[in-house]
Parts: sequence; C-alpha cells; structure tokens
Amino acid sequence: MKRDYYEVLGVARDAGTDELKKAYRKLALELHPDRNPGNKEAEEKFKEAAEAYSVLSDPEKRKVYDQFGHAGLGGAGAGGGQQFQFDPRQFADFEDILGSFFGGGIFGDLFGGGRRRPGGEERGSDLQYNLRIPFEDVISGRDSMELSIPRLEACEACHGSACEPGSRPETCPQCRGQGQVAVRQGFFQMLAACPRCGGQGRIIPKPCRACGGQGRVERKTKVSFRVPPGVDRGTRLRLQGQGEAGRFGGRSGDLYVVFDVEPDARYERDGSDLHRRLDVAWPLLVLGGTLKVETPYGMDQVKVAAGTPADHVVRLPNAGVPRLQGGGRGDLFLHLRAAVPRSLSAAQRELVEQLRLALEGPASEEPAGEGFLAKVFGATDRNGKKKHRKAAP
Repeated sequence: MKRDYYEVLGVARDAGTDELKKAYRKLALELHPDRNPGNKEAEEKFKEAAEAYSVLSDPEKRKVYDQFGHAGLGGAGAGGGQQFQFDPRQFADFEDILGSFFGGGIFGDLFGGGRRRPGGEERGSDLQYNLRIPFEDVISGRDSMELSIPRLEACEACHGSACEPGSRPETCPQCRGQGQVAVRQGFFQMLAACPRCGGQGRIIPKPCRACGGQGRVERKTKVSFRVPPGVDRGTRLRLQGQGEAGRFGGRSGDLYVVFDVEPDARYERDGSDLHRRLDVAWPLLVLGGTLKVETPYGMDQVKVAAGTPADHVVRLPNAGVPRLQGGGRGDLFLHLRAAVPRSLSAAQRELVEQLRLALEGPASEEPAGEGFLAKVFGATDRNGKKKHRKAAP
C-alpha cells in the first residue's frame, strides 16, 4: 500500500512550492544512490520521494491527489494510470541540494542555503473520519451529507491568541522573534529551535484562563459535504479548513473523509464495472427472446439469441459505476446461467419427459461383433477364457 505523499516528504498539506522542493532535496541528499551504493532500501525510498515530489509539484495532479488520494490518480501515482518510471540519476546532483541541507555556515554560503523563516503561526492538525455509505450512494452520489465530529476550535475568550483578554504575546528575548538560535558543532553552524519559546518566536506572559493558554477548546461540530458518485472503498475526500483550528492565527487543518461501501448482494464491483450472475429459464436460452433485467439505473431489456450457451456473458455498456475522473460510467456484465427448477407438477414433468425423448431420439444399437465392454476389457473365447488383444507394435 502506497504511503501518503506528504508523509513521504515530511511536509504539511499546505506546504508551498519552496517547502516541497527543500524537503525533497534534503531526502535526495540523504538517500541518493551515490551515497548509498548497493543499498536497495535507500534506493526504493529515493524513488518514493521522487514520485511524491513529481505529483505534489504539479498543481493539477496535486489537486486531484488532495481530494481523492491515490485512487484519484488511478492507483499509479505520478504515472496517471501508467506504471511510474524513474531513473534515480536524472534528479538534482549533490551541488544542487547541499545548500538546502546545510542551512547556514560555509556550505550554506557556497550553495545558496538560507535561514528558516520564523514559525509564529501554527497550522491546525488534519482529521480523518471513516464513513460507511450504502451502494446506492455510489451510483447516484448524495448532494448533502452531515457529520458531527469532535475537533479543537479557536477559544472564544481569546479568539485563538492563547492570551488573557487585554494582554498580548511578547517577542521572545532569546531568539528575538526568529524562533531559531545558532548552534555550533565544530566546523559547522546549524540552526535549532529556540529553547525559550519552542520555535514560536514569542512567549505568552498571561495565558488565557478559559483555554489554559492553548488558544483552542474541544467541541462537537456539524460538517456538511457532498458525496460524489463513483466513490470506492478507500476513496478519500478532502474538506479544506474543516480540521482542527490553528494556533496564534494559524490556518485550520483539513478533514479527510475516507469511504467504505456496503456490499450489494446483486453486484460484484471491479473498478467502474459491475458483474451480476443471472439465472435464465432454459427454454429462453434455446429458443431466444427478450429478457427483462434490473440495472442500477432501472429496468432494461436484453435480446437473447437462440442457442445461447448457459455460460454466456452479456455486456450492457454504460450501466456500471460512474467514474470519479474522466466522466462516463463503466459497464454491467451479466453472467447467464440456466435456471433448473427444483420441483415440477405432474403436467410439467410429462412435458419435460416428452421434450427429453424428442431431443434424445432413438437409442443407437451396438453393431454385431464385440460389444463396448469387450472392446475395453477384451473378448472371451468359446471356453469363456479371456482373449487379450495384442499390443500394436
């Protein structure tokens, strides 16, 4: 099962282009085949990071992935329905990625690395809700679905600032609002989160008593959204801004609704196609005619040709599941089987017996000479002794 692309790169879901690029470069430096010769695990992780970056750096692919996950990409990641092809050595070399790895010091100056931006605002966490829906919602969708979810929302007393009303946060005196301090390790100088403010760049002198200085409180909230037709088990729908509230003015996270679908006894699903076993009266298969069939979209008529075998498959175009991407529907395949009655009336039995005799015809007689069993097991002579047939040379 594919890992979440944001998790692979280690970035938030609202990460910008620059942040995605820096995260990928850092992984590329760490996992590059030139630094890990013969290490298959590092090579696979390198490919995984490259695939994640190729999707998230493309605005259109990222939009589809954010809403429907891997299923929206056809299950093939960056390939868009084809197998993802990757050459590990076609990406940035070491000189291109060293600058982002060494955030400062001599290598940062040489390769263009910069200091990290101070992190005052804190984005809210994403939430996930597993939702089981009936098969009918897969076919027609649902215009309005409502969920009641517990989540952290901005404190009404401090409006999310975490400060007691009438007070304000103050700039951290140790890092001067940067959220980072320089740490030397031998020849290198690196940046680390400020221990005084925890990387926030500011401190709370008077925490809000209503929320305990957290800026958020837990509440149950109703969220409404639309269920698109064609969702499948594991399909993920992103509701932007419906996750937990951020802190210190940060944006809210997202809510991800992951679907599960109740099975339907009539159909077996294969992607956007449906399959159904259908028992058909034997005379209809022999003589041909019209068969009325119930589909997910109402009744339909199927013409059955005379002499149709019992294992025949009939395809009804555009009678399957709607496609999430690309429009249209899949097909419905009817697997015909001959229906055999378990009990018959006396009149029915007589008619079937007459039909059987008519179809079988007169029994064929064994020609004179050796009988069937004699041919198989060997004939006997006049004295009753068994004759053995000579084997062919």
